[in-house]
This record gives sequence, C-alpha cells and structure tokens, in this order.
Amino acid sequence: MKATPDRSGSHLAWLLLLPAAVLLVTFTHYPALATLLDSFHSTPKGNRPAVWVGLENYQAMAADPIFWQAVTNNLWFALATIPLSIGLALAMALWVDQRISGRAFLRLAYFTPTVLPMVAVANIWLFFYTPQYGLLEQITGLVGAPSHNWLGDKSTALAAVTVVAVWKEAGFFMIFYLAALQGLNPSLREAAAIEGTSRWFYFRRVLWPLLMPTTLFVMVNAVINAVRMVDHIVVLTRGGPDNASTLLLFHLYEVGFRYWDRGYAAALTMVLLAVLATTALVQFFVLDRRVHYR
Repeated sequence: MKATPDRSGSHLAWLLLLPAAVLLVTFTHYPALATLLDSFHSTPKGNRPAVWVGLENYQAMAADPIFWQAVTNNLWFALATIPLSIGLALAMALWVDQRISGRAFLRLAYFTPTVLPMVAVANIWLFFYTPQYGLLEQITGLVGAPSHNWLGDKSTALAAVTVVAVWKEAGFFMIFYLAALQGLNPSLREAAAIEGTSRWFYFRRVLWPLLMPTTLFVMVNAVINAVRMVDHIVVLTRGGPDNASTLLLFHLYEVGFRYWDRGYAAALTMVLLAVLATTALVQFFVLDRRVHYR
C-alpha cells in the first residue's frame, strides 16, 4: 500500500516564508515593475495624466549630454574607488591581524568612519577642503603650495569626492578581510615559515587565493556603492562645477526631485537596475566559479 505524502510540512514552510515573500514583493518586485511601466509613460502634470510614449524617455536619455557626463564620471569614480578601497582594506586587515601593540585601537580607528553618517562624513571633509581655511589648505600652505579650491575646480572635484568615498568604505571592507584572515588555518603560515618562503610568496600563492571569495563579496559591494553614491555629492559639490562631479544617482535625484520629470527618472532608474543586475549575474554565474582555491 502506497503511503500518501505528508504535505503539512510543505504548507508550514510556505507559511513561514510568507511574511518575507510579502515584504519582498511589496518593496522590491512591485516598485521595480511600476518603475518599468512609468519609464514608458510621460510625466503627469496638473490635470494632464500620464500617457504612453514608448521609448521616448530612453531616446531623450541617449541624447542627454548630462547623462553621458554622469556615466563617464561614474565610470572613473568606480575605477578609482573599487581598487583603492579594496587594496587599502586588505592592507589594513593584514596589519591589524598581526600581534602589535595598540591593535584594538587601530581596529577601532579604521572602522570608525564606517559608523559615521554619510552626511556627517561629507561635512567633515567639507571643512578639510574649504579654500584658505580648511585643514588641507593649512597643510599645503606649510610647504608653500598655493591655495586651491579642491571642490570648485573641474579638474579636482571628482578626485576630491573619490578620496572621501575611499576613506569611508575601506574600514567597512576591512572587517570582512579581517574575519576571513582570522578564519584561516594557522598551520598554513607555520608550514610556510618552516619551508622558508618569503612573506610576498606566501601572500601571493597561499593567502590571496584563499581570500578570493571574500574579495568577490567585497568587490560586488564596492560596485554597488560606486553606483549608488549620492550623499557626498549633495553635500560636497551638488554635482558641480559644470557637472564635473555628477554621478548617475545624483543625476536621477536631480531629474526626479528637482525637475519632477517622473518618466525620465524612471528610465534612469531602470538603467541603474540593469547595471546592478548585470553585476549580480556576473557574480553568480562567472566569477563565483573562479574564486575558490584549487
């Protein structure tokens, strides 16, 4: 006699998943679908409702020089912040993982920028960059360098914002590297010392491959942070001068909340979602298979 399967367990599992599924659909999937539909409609104004315009918003985006300037700025911003923040985080983790005096204080000092609000961090660095009176100006003045408006010059505005982002993110990424280092088997280092290998050889052939899963996780987060950066731009430069520091999310903020062009802002949002989705797909289907030590 064939026994009938007990479906009570599967029903209970679905009931347990229901609250999370409702939250996911309500605050993730439905807004994304609504934004996609809005990107094909015009912006409602007054008594005029939104109408279907097809790809007009995307065509306007392709012809918008400010959008392409924001894309270029975001590309340079990502190319600078991602390797710098990851490299600095790894260097700090390797240092504070050693048995040195004041190790607890160093860990606290490196992690402190992470717990500070982003707007507060931007205001601190706004004081550093203030022409003639800022801390950076005081330091450069000691060596006889001329005064410079770091945030008001097109050639240095994006670089100044990049420095703030790296300073803010490196301590956060350091925590993951430090946790990964403390999870490694100490016998690996002892075996390398017995064999007489150099520190560089041990790092390059043993330590770095073992840290690749952590590096992948940190890299994906760094890419997401580079795309969603907006707080520092609002406080430090407002996208200026002459859009020299305008990033994609700040451009979306300007279009959606300053000019109230909801259709165009929805199209920009879909571009950002496409970038983040592509990053996730590359992570799960390409990079995740290549990062494990073999």
